[in-house]
Amino acid sequence: EKYLANPKHIEVQILADAEGNTVHLFERDCSVQRRHQKVIEIAPSLSLPDDVRNQILNDAVSLAKSVGYTNAGTVEFLVDGTGNYYFIEMNPRIQVEHTVTEMITGIDIVKCQIHIAEGRPLSDSTIRIPNQEAVTYRGYAIQCRITTEDPANNFTPDYGRITHYRSAAGFGIRLDAGTAFSGAVITPFYDSLIVKITAWSLTFEDTCNKLRRALSEFRIRGVKSNIPFLENVIKHPTFLDGRVTTTFIEEHPALFRFSQRADRATKVLQFVGDIIVNGNPTVPPKSKPKTLRIPPLPPYNPDEPLQKGTRNLLQEMGAEKFAQWVREQKRLLITDTTLRDAHQSLLATRVRSYDMLAAADAIARDFPNLFSIEMWGGATFDVTMRFLYEDPWERLAQLRQRIPNVLFQMLLRGSNAVGYTNYPDNVVKEFVKVAAQRGIDVFRIFDSLNCIDAMIPAIEATREAGAIAETALCYTSDIFDTSRPRYSLDYYVRMAKELEKAGATMIAIKDMAGLCRSFAARRLVEVLRQEVGLPIHFHTHDTAGGQVASLLFAAEAGVDVVDTALSSLSGLTSQPSMEAVVAALQNQERDTELNFPALLRHADYWQIVREHYAPFESDLKSSSGDVYLHEIPGGQYSNLRPQAEAMGVGDRLAELKRMYATVNTLLGDIVKVTPSSKVVGDLALYMLTHNLTPETLLEKGRELQFPESVVGLFAGDIGFPEGGFPQELASVVLKGRKPVEGRLSATLPAVDFEEKRKELEAKIGRKASEEDVLSYLMYPKVYTTFVSHRKEYSDVSVVPTPAFFYGMEPGEEVTVTIETGKTLFIKFIARTETDHLGLVTLLYELNGQPRQVKVEDRSAVASVKRHPKADPDNMHHVGAPMPGAVVEVRVKPGDAVEKDDILIALEAMKVQLFVTSPIKATVKEVLVKNGDRIDGNDLLVIFD
Repeated sequence: EKYLANPKHIEVQILADAEGNTVHLFERDCSVQRRHQKVIEIAPSLSLPDDVRNQILNDAVSLAKSVGYTNAGTVEFLVDGTGNYYFIEMNPRIQVEHTVTEMITGIDIVKCQIHIAEGRPLSDSTIRIPNQEAVTYRGYAIQCRITTEDPANNFTPDYGRITHYRSAAGFGIRLDAGTAFSGAVITPFYDSLIVKITAWSLTFEDTCNKLRRALSEFRIRGVKSNIPFLENVIKHPTFLDGRVTTTFIEEHPALFRFSQRADRATKVLQFVGDIIVNGNPTVPPKSKPKTLRIPPLPPYNPDEPLQKGTRNLLQEMGAEKFAQWVREQKRLLITDTTLRDAHQSLLATRVRSYDMLAAADAIARDFPNLFSIEMWGGATFDVTMRFLYEDPWERLAQLRQRIPNVLFQMLLRGSNAVGYTNYPDNVVKEFVKVAAQRGIDVFRIFDSLNCIDAMIPAIEATREAGAIAETALCYTSDIFDTSRPRYSLDYYVRMAKELEKAGATMIAIKDMAGLCRSFAARRLVEVLRQEVGLPIHFHTHDTAGGQVASLLFAAEAGVDVVDTALSSLSGLTSQPSMEAVVAALQNQERDTELNFPALLRHADYWQIVREHYAPFESDLKSSSGDVYLHEIPGGQYSNLRPQAEAMGVGDRLAELKRMYATVNTLLGDIVKVTPSSKVVGDLALYMLTHNLTPETLLEKGRELQFPESVVGLFAGDIGFPEGGFPQELASVVLKGRKPVEGRLSATLPAVDFEEKRKELEAKIGRKASEEDVLSYLMYPKVYTTFVSHRKEYSDVSVVPTPAFFYGMEPGEEVTVTIETGKTLFIKFIARTETDHLGLVTLLYELNGQPRQVKVEDRSAVASVKRHPKADPDNMHHVGAPMPGAVVEVRVKPGDAVEKDDILIALEAMKVQLFVTSPIKATVKEVLVKNGDRIDGNDLLVIFD
């Protein structure tokens, strides 16, 4: 064969009886081969010239007759590109490819073979082939073998248990099954064939379509299969034209570029099983609520057309005219923070997209006259990836699709974007551009120390994107407190004027801790309305319980927009109650015109949803006036208790709050909002756990190892407050390190996005989108860990919240919609005890069919002795390329080996493979012996 250029491999099926009658059943094209093994067979050949076909068929019959052949047999030929053909061999037996011939001729070759063996002639009534003219064919047939060979791993056979098996069916589809079924064990000692599938139709194109459809319907879980490769072959243009030769596969490497089937159902079962066995790592043990009620979804009519909302106005008017429209409104405009700051402040940012999306369609219909919905940014960006295993960009896209008519608002930390460190200006600008393209309309831009220079790149990018640049005055202290002159009324007015000059579209009063008391709110709004020509947006938290009054006083003074949350997620460290503000202004000049009965329905929904997040509630049970002393931001307050517990001072929370106030004074009375608030919290925890006072801190400071965030603060990593830091403490903390001169982000080199894309793609093994690259830039480790989790478990944001946090109980059933039109009905049946390998088997019903998965019990795994795995990044580790048995170990410790020397011989499914040395080295340790059974990537050899 190697002497012919691109030959076709043709087989002729022969039937012959003992009386000398011999016929052919036409030919099969077996040219699609891999290592001389047939992969796909076509009957008849699509591109064989008629004269060559007839000569081959006649010669096959003549050859069989000349040797007096009896029974079924196969004559094989090679045909070159000029029409010359060459005899290879005759197989005196039936072959697995016979099914394609049976499909086109309608002749049962196996039955004929038996009757011939009984001595019957071809003309017998049981066979009915009196002569060659009686053999005809109709249409085309294609056969392929589905095996456990992994095309992504050089077709190495896989073995294990088939956890789920579903085959295809339909007219013109024939299956010749082996022992494939759910629960079947594929061992390394037999053929890797799972099932042989043959498709037939009147035209070759229809046959290909039928086979492609049948392959896509197969579900084989638990072991790898060659189905993705077969699908690529079937749809390749050369195959569709019938021009395949024996070198077809070798000449088309694109056949090996395919996306693996997602197998989302199994991955979801695996994830839920892991929660059942090991618990959700973010949920404290035994914290599951006693009852988990089903939230009552707010009703809506899906056929009801959406009313125009504020987003429609922005798109029609543009940002500048829209801001003017806001300024002219008599009614008080409302921003709903339920989907972002409310749960960030009350429930440690843990509310999932699953619960947001369930109410989204009703929000779009019930509240088109909201000013905006704050649903993105702040801590939600990293928490969605870190703890909820969600993509924040997908949350934005999905909510945007459901709510296209209301402005979406996000919180942007100036030079920190949505991270906790400074980023180069081009990163911040790119983030704003992409976020605006994906659906963010209002960017609330702030700096944790009120540094205006740090906000300007984001302001410019927002304006370029045509979005609303709402710049924030981070409010602290009390404008009427003359003992703290730094944060006077003049300070905020001056800052607002500078922001207006810098290009702001709106001004936000960002009261992070709820310190802006009612009379201060009225006075501040009055003066800002007089001094700047931009709309004023007031944001506050309700820790002390008095902020509804602050909102109403601000409304009286002419504030344009205020932030509130639905009552069931309001109050305490969240925003004031939306229903309270709406009710207070009903029938008044500044009536919000929001649908009050609809607000109650949505509040009822979130009341029940909140019960599902009980483990994340802070310990604040009532309003707390001490916020006026410690000034802890609402978003930080709910995280303070778990942080204190993690540091072993959970019982000293009251002391920690007092220490927070002490640290603020030590730092020179700074603005406290992410990330500056984190620094205050870090130093407060540090001082409390080390029993330090302000005096001892200064005395021992040069000997102390301060938290890195504290050092970075004094070094200017997040900017400098007005008036700078106390010099004595700065000297103690910095220990000679020189502070940054000017704005840190301006000194950072611009990021090469294409270079970062390539770096990321090398890590995640797929193409990276703009959103992927930005997530990676913000949180490199968090993002890559999230990608790994999604690879292992697929998209788990679709899992209902109770199952996500608490797993399932035996007999419990949940519904998981993995995409539109694809719904999984999962019923948890039972679990086994942990076995000797540290594994638990979980039994489910998936869409009525039994399924099982194995989950590692992490509480027991430490006591289980397992074969170590090779580290792919360690050049001194040699791992097993496939599962199987060790046939021969050829090296021992101390042996010197050259690159490509054979170390170990493995065997699995009739395939022998030599494991060779990737480098020149000395063997330090051999971890296997002859006869050992190993799994893929098991560590075999360690080099010195």
